[in-house]
Amino acid sequence: MTLVVVPVRFPPSSHSAATLREAARIAEERGADLTVLHVDLYQRSGGVSRSDLKRAVEERIGRVDRARYVVRRGFLVEETILEEIVAEGADVVVIGSKQAGRWRRMVQKLLSDPDIDSFLRGELDCTVITVDADGETAGDEADPDDGGDVPLPNDGGD
Repeated sequence: MTLVVVPVRFPPSSHSAATLREAARIAEERGADLTVLHVDLYQRSGGVSRSDLKRAVEERIGRVDRARYVVRRGFLVEETILEEIVAEGADVVVIGSKQAGRWRRMVQKLLSDPDIDSFLRGELDCTVITVDADGETAGDEADPDDGGDVPLPNDGGD
């Protein structure tokens, strides 16, 4: 079974809602299961539960079929998300462009290489799709007529 993972903040922002809608669309299109993931930071623990996450997501975008809601606790959002993606064996990861920017900075610190798209595809062996606040996508699911991959957007303060 195909699995789509979408990390979101709590409560979901308007950007998170756009990312969630796109992830739900992709999951439905592929007949995939969807994991909605929130990382509750130890240092700022808000005590978010799975039912809190589900309720907030459904209030924001409506009911999502075949969705599983997961709340993980961690010190670093990006690392915890990567751990969940690997543990679940995700086939597709849908992230907001803000999250892509954070991952880019983390990878750059670790590897002196800001190419998060290549890093994630190489490390995770999955499709990575980024969604901007308007719901527009970029990632390694490029239009087949354009001749190549679409790079992740720059972290231009969005």
